[in-house]
Amino acid sequence: MAEKQACFGVPDGYAKASAFHPPNIKQLRKIAGDLRLELSEEELTAYRECLLPLEEDYGILDELPEPTLPVKYPRTPGWRPKPEDNPFNSWYWRTDIQGAPSGKLAGKTLGIKDNTAVAGVPMMNGSRVLEGYTPEFDATVVTRILDAGGRILGKAANEDLCFSGSSFTNCKMPVLNPYDTTRTTGGSSSGSAALVAGGQIDMALGGAQGGSIRMPAAWCGIVGLKPTWGLVPYTGASSVQPFLDHLGPMTRTVEDCALLLEVIAGYDDGLDPRQPPNIVVPEYSKLLTADLTGMKVGLVKEGFDKCDKDIDSTIRASMQWFEAAGATVEETSIPMHITGKIALYVKQGVLRFYILDANLDLDNLTYRQ
Repeated sequence: MAEKQACFGVPDGYAKASAFHPPNIKQLRKIAGDLRLELSEEELTAYRECLLPLEEDYGILDELPEPTLPVKYPRTPGWRPKPEDNPFNSWYWRTDIQGAPSGKLAGKTLGIKDNTAVAGVPMMNGSRVLEGYTPEFDATVVTRILDAGGRILGKAANEDLCFSGSSFTNCKMPVLNPYDTTRTTGGSSSGSAALVAGGQIDMALGGAQGGSIRMPAAWCGIVGLKPTWGLVPYTGASSVQPFLDHLGPMTRTVEDCALLLEVIAGYDDGLDPRQPPNIVVPEYSKLLTADLTGMKVGLVKEGFDKCDKDIDSTIRASMQWFEAAGATVEETSIPMHITGKIALYVKQGVLRFYILDANLDLDNLTYRQ
């Protein structure tokens, strides 16, 4: 696929239907009846005449060119990997797209979460609802990765429409944890975490509306960052809720995480309404330092005693590294840590996947043991 602009137009040989058709008198009468309105023939005719100018107006809007995203690097459609080449079910689709010959990501291999568009490569977002869809454009973050010299090896499997914190809802098969295939990777960026942890790629792009980057990163022993909302453009990714949508890096090291964030962050020329125009993107990879003097780290009390004891003890023990680097570690209490997320996900209508799958007892708002 040579460099081109993605086309959203009508294919040759097909007629383009009008975007607006004024209802006829019979249709208007039915609409009025559904609304419990009694309109005479004269009133229906007058109402229809008021609608007629809209046909021309909508036609003008319909002829405006669709916004497009560039496709700058050649690629083939790729292939669905065989089971023997996909031991953790972490790939949805394989491809091989080489970006620019040089750049910050030169020599790095990456996987893209399958909720994010890569032109010419199938995308199903973990769901049979979208199976067979192939985008004609690259998401902004994909273009930035390729411009920085990254090499994309495929689409990472994710949970069905990103609606699960576990790793068994992908319509193809469950994603397995590389460290123990009897256990979940966490989700919804399940394949991204498994690919990085399993050593199949250097970096992955994940997506999150809740903990969908951080949970699989934690459960697979890698680094995952949910960036500040709006820092990374979501243009070209499948949305769950605009006020919750995030894309972020998933890597084996903090250095690589900072480097990938540095590449994908930044303003998208107004294409993503989540972003303010005054975003400043520093060179995160050069800000890494072992000196944390003056930094205070809070241990949220409500986050403990809700999971296995060895997890609690491991987290508490790791605080010594913050203290050794000069930070102050203190325990703090945030009661809404438990109830706040319940209110959030009930409101967003994903109770089944994010609360029940998280094993919460809704009667007393505590985790079941």
